[in-house]
Amino acid sequence: TDIDGRFVLDAPKEAVLQITYIGYVSQEVKVSGKREINVVLKEDSEMLDEVVVVGYGTMKKKDLTGAVSQIRPAELSNEAPKTVQDVLRGTAGLRIGFDGSAKGGGSMQVRGQRSVYSDGGHNDPLIILDGMIFYGELSEINPNDISQIDVLKDASSAAVYGAKAANGVIIVTTKKGRSEKPVINFSANIGFVTIGDSRKVYDSHGYLKYREDFYTTDTYGINAQTGNYEAYQTGNTPVGYYSRPTETNLNKYGITLEAWKAQSNQDGSMSTEEIWGRRLGLQASDITLNNFLLGKTFDWYDHSFHTGLNQDYNVSISGNNEKVNYYLSLGYLSNEGVARGNEYSAIRSNMKLNAQITSWLNVGANINFQNRTDGDIATNWESQILDNSPFTSPYNENGELVPHPMGENAYWKGYNFDYDRQYLDLDKGFTVLNSILTAKVTLPLGITYSFNVSPRLQYFHDRYYRSSEHPDWQAETDDRVNREQSKRFDWSLNNTITWEHIFAEKHHTILTLVQEAEERQSWADRIEARNILPSEALGFHGTANGDKNLSSFRSTDTRETACGYLARLFYSYNDTYMATFSFRRDGYSAFGTTNPYANFFSGALAWTFTNENFWNWKPLSSGKLRVSFGQNGNRSLADSYIALANLSLGKYTQGYINSASGALMDLKYLFVSRLANPNLQWEKTTSWNVGLDVGFFNNRINASMEYYVMPTTDMIMNQSLPDFTGFNSITTNLGRIENRGFELSINSRNIEKANFQWETGFTFSVNKNTIKKLYGEYETIVDALGNTIVKERDDVTNGWFIGHPVSAIWDYKVTGIWQKDEVKEAAKYSQRPGDPKVQNIYTDDDKVNADGSVTPVYNNKDKQFMGETTPPIHWSLRNSFTIFKDWVFSFNMYSYMGHKSLDTNYLNNDNNYSQITNCRNVYTKEYWTVDNPSNTYARLSAQGPTGISAPARVIDRSFIRLENISLAYNIPMKFLEKYKIQNAKIFTTVRNVATWSKEWEYGDPETGGLAPRTYSLGINLTF
Repeated sequence: TDIDGRFVLDAPKEAVLQITYIGYVSQEVKVSGKREINVVLKEDSEMLDEVVVVGYGTMKKKDLTGAVSQIRPAELSNEAPKTVQDVLRGTAGLRIGFDGSAKGGGSMQVRGQRSVYSDGGHNDPLIILDGMIFYGELSEINPNDISQIDVLKDASSAAVYGAKAANGVIIVTTKKGRSEKPVINFSANIGFVTIGDSRKVYDSHGYLKYREDFYTTDTYGINAQTGNYEAYQTGNTPVGYYSRPTETNLNKYGITLEAWKAQSNQDGSMSTEEIWGRRLGLQASDITLNNFLLGKTFDWYDHSFHTGLNQDYNVSISGNNEKVNYYLSLGYLSNEGVARGNEYSAIRSNMKLNAQITSWLNVGANINFQNRTDGDIATNWESQILDNSPFTSPYNENGELVPHPMGENAYWKGYNFDYDRQYLDLDKGFTVLNSILTAKVTLPLGITYSFNVSPRLQYFHDRYYRSSEHPDWQAETDDRVNREQSKRFDWSLNNTITWEHIFAEKHHTILTLVQEAEERQSWADRIEARNILPSEALGFHGTANGDKNLSSFRSTDTRETACGYLARLFYSYNDTYMATFSFRRDGYSAFGTTNPYANFFSGALAWTFTNENFWNWKPLSSGKLRVSFGQNGNRSLADSYIALANLSLGKYTQGYINSASGALMDLKYLFVSRLANPNLQWEKTTSWNVGLDVGFFNNRINASMEYYVMPTTDMIMNQSLPDFTGFNSITTNLGRIENRGFELSINSRNIEKANFQWETGFTFSVNKNTIKKLYGEYETIVDALGNTIVKERDDVTNGWFIGHPVSAIWDYKVTGIWQKDEVKEAAKYSQRPGDPKVQNIYTDDDKVNADGSVTPVYNNKDKQFMGETTPPIHWSLRNSFTIFKDWVFSFNMYSYMGHKSLDTNYLNNDNNYSQITNCRNVYTKEYWTVDNPSNTYARLSAQGPTGISAPARVIDRSFIRLENISLAYNIPMKFLEKYKIQNAKIFTTVRNVATWSKEWEYGDPETGGLAPRTYSLGINLTF
């Protein structure tokens, strides 16, 4: 048929047409002399046979026994995903971070945090590319080259990767040729990036009003004559002293303009505006005061950002015949972020070839190349918008850039990115060649042997230059040239034997045996040269001119090896009862000499109950119950030599006297800086998973539900040591964390009409994270009932508490703001109206004064658990509408809910008032005043009670994001035939359309900062 499904056949009147398509029930239609026949195929419930990659092989979806989610990027092509993370966003059980930079991307976490450490890759899932371990960044994979992504979430499905799979596995499969004729695909996408949700700073009018209110706050107190909290003469500061002398303000305070001027005791030479500007402290920056009087302003916010241009071009050629399957692609990506200077570019290519050499031998090669920039000199936009007042400018009166926008005589001189940029240079990036070579031999008796090897070569360079010609940078301290170069060579290989056989048409067995080995090596050199004399004209090419006494050189080489052995057995009876069992043994060089190897087991059972003869409820067209158990390891270590003792180099300056010359000499020595642990071993995650897959109404509605419990034991942690050992800590296996949760995925074809189709995808997941054990150190305490008990000690320093999430919030609870009628009560806490109220729950240690009054005392016993910073709930919703066959409209939204954040912004003390005293700007905000009281926001320059200088309040950070909307138009075939174009599509997309959050108000709730919005227009052509 053509793209619209139309077909023309010459057939006799008595003919019977048979219409078939993969995944649908075939139909037979009698011609009976009809000139027009309309056919709508129904999806075949037996064709839950989509191929799912499960590690060292594939399985049909109906045979799955583990928890696996599958994503097909082709279904998201209208939305123009920029990164692999964009493709994965919305997958049940997979948390994707949001990166607002030009590079994009984001962190990934499958089913919760397994380690107390949130960095260093401790919680990152394993990435598999076309069957082999992928050591690179996901940015190296072009989303346009991806055929499908499978996410293995439970231990049963991930156990085949054993020691690397405790945090889940993401398997990426790239495209291959499908048509006998060569197919050429071209896509172009151009977009514009603007600021989405962000925090604003004050313009000139708001800046002055804010300063007026800030200083006016200090003129409020308890008026002894009236007993009210109000503005009155405090010390030498008269009422209305800081207010702008408008008629309204003068009447408010009952003074005349002349009296207001006289409060400054000046000789009458200053204008009213200058008097007021000086009272607001603008003279701290002479340029700020002068430009205020001249009415000159500048918008630093707009100056720090711009509309960025994004470009993404891709071309591919693919084909397939009896002997050769090929896919070749080339892509160019160039992105600009919203912050000026933030840029990212990459050239990516992929060559995938498979050749059937003989009837029993197939060989293949998959070679991926990338050259990318991975660093820029972007404006420090937050410094630029906060460190300069709106009455300053990056230029002087001659239009020349100035180094100090706030003035040479100002204590705080400001920041001008454009000026500094003239004296900086950077060239930083990666060149990567990742390859996979395969050979598959078909043997008798249903046995296949495959050999796969994946070498990866990565070059990194970082060349940075900072010139002492900048007036603020000195040659011996600030001037420098850094040159770093590194090479990494990784390889992995596996030998796989697979035996597949079907007995008596009902007994299906697959046995898989794998031997695997890998090695990673890196070599890095870094030179830092200072005081580049006599000339800096060569920039970062001039390291040879550096002062040898101020320059340094460092080299770092690393090597790590690993091996593994796997046996997996799958058995299915009559496509109804299924079982999978696996055993894996892994070794890793980074662990101690006592435990370099570990064993991991898994098992899973599944029952397709709708295949039973007794099942006859027609609305439920497919149903499968799954249960699995397994154990995986985690070898993600910050240092591949962490089990070994470490020798460090020290130096005593002028440590001894040379006996021959009598000169003082430096003494260099070696010392043990880290204690060895030969017993260090694997972290282990054990997983129990129960799943249910159902399909209703000929699988128009499909749903999957999962419940899991995943404890992680033997966590790799640093345990403190007594001082007499000479070491602060030792890395060892301690503690236990548990994740348990529920996941739901629903996909439905809601409406299927000739000219209108509506499809919906919904996912929901909830995860509860709990620390069960830490260091095994115990203490005796008295509980709330007065009983003496022994409990394991928490790690208060790191904020880790047994029985609570890793990201638990434990702090003082702010319950509101003191109001003007609570003066006496606030005074007990050394506070006043507008200051935050902090709950004092432990009163036994409060101080009783001589007059009988009580002064509250705050300590850790007054702190409370108030939630967690990691979102436990995640859901996503996607809808797609096909209208008149050619128009496709879709939108996707997602939400993270249930997490909170500590906030001190509400205190409005602005970096202990330095932003006020130095004439710097601040973010726009709400604040408490006598005329505009609030129980949420404190007064300006607010203070906490005695003992707590800056109590943080807890705010809900839950949000809903409309992540994208897209509209695509498939150009009808009748317009394309004469140009020999097979398919053509034009589409437009808006990403990060809108975000809603009930309480969060400081920019984007997910990033805490910038979240750019992208508008793009693209075209796809197939020849």
